[in-house]
Amino acid sequence: MNQWPNVALGNVMSINIDAVQSSVLDNVNLAGVYGFGRGLFKRGLMSPLDTTYNAFHKLHAGDFVISIPKAWEGAIARIPEEFEGWFLSPVFPTFRADSSQIDTKYLDWYCKRESVWNELSFKAKGIGARRESVSASQFLSLKIPLPALDEQQTIVTRLDAVAEKVRQVEAKLDEIEADADALIISLHNELSAGRTMRLGDILELSEIKAPVLPDIEYPQVGLRGFGGGLFAKPAICMTDTTYKAFNQLYLNAIVLSQVKGWEGALAVCTEPFAGMYASPEYRTFSCLPNKASPAYLGELIRTPWFWNLLQNATHGVGARRERTRPEQFLEIVLPMPIFENQVKATQILSRLKTTKNKHTETRLALKALLPSMLEQIFN
Repeated sequence: MNQWPNVALGNVMSINIDAVQSSVLDNVNLAGVYGFGRGLFKRGLMSPLDTTYNAFHKLHAGDFVISIPKAWEGAIARIPEEFEGWFLSPVFPTFRADSSQIDTKYLDWYCKRESVWNELSFKAKGIGARRESVSASQFLSLKIPLPALDEQQTIVTRLDAVAEKVRQVEAKLDEIEADADALIISLHNELSAGRTMRLGDILELSEIKAPVLPDIEYPQVGLRGFGGGLFAKPAICMTDTTYKAFNQLYLNAIVLSQVKGWEGALAVCTEPFAGMYASPEYRTFSCLPNKASPAYLGELIRTPWFWNLLQNATHGVGARRERTRPEQFLEIVLPMPIFENQVKATQILSRLKTTKNKHTETRLALKALLPSMLEQIFN
């Protein structure tokens, strides 16, 4: 077990804010801080006139930053070199470390742990959206295990190497899956042989409305974006929802999220989810007999090619994109093989699906690897 001293951050670093008055700035490259230990992101060029801020905090590489409103959910990070000279709003205090005692790269890894966010949440009062802020002094009161500087740097080197390997593996998986998606669409177009149809010619809106009644629990289903498929959620009852009815899923239903279908939130309902319940925002469609194969469509709708068709069927950009209404969905025109060719193609597509499922398992293992290592090291 590591016998490292626990040291308050205030003993090895201090608040160090480089505030620049808005009146002397023409434009600012504005950054933000992701939650859950994901670091900084670039929001882009912005005029101070478009904000109410009297000043901005200028960033310096190697310093540390927290979000006062969201530090308790992991919006804390080291400022990387690429953000040198960028700016954040005044709700992001910055800190400078005593480099003879602590390496901020070591601190950055330490602060990627959920247990740290939980500790900060105890320092902030309230629940959920009403949770109070984490002040700079509360952050500096955080105690961390602090080995000698050379040992900190050894730990950083080890974790950086593992993170890079994870990135390389995920990039390779992305490449393989992109090739698989291209193969699916190539095969789809070849089998279609120029034949196009409306989705409404092969699907129909078919929903089972389940009224929300007292003293009954409704096992819930969610729908991930980007082809992530359905997943089980805890059961809820009447007191947990404002909905008057749920949509009950059934085997082989095509399930579409009206809100996020355009970014791949749609899937075919398989046996484990049949009979479970979903928000009325999840619309269900059934395949018309001898017109569409659920197995074939299940693979087709998991591709970015299909999501692009959904994007074109709705209006707006990004978060402002309109819902995909059933009538819009059914009016989409696309190449479509005859039913017999769809059935034949499912044998090929099932092998690709098996590969993708293995990739999903690999990604889950990779996602768990670094958090597990962090707990082993810092505990």
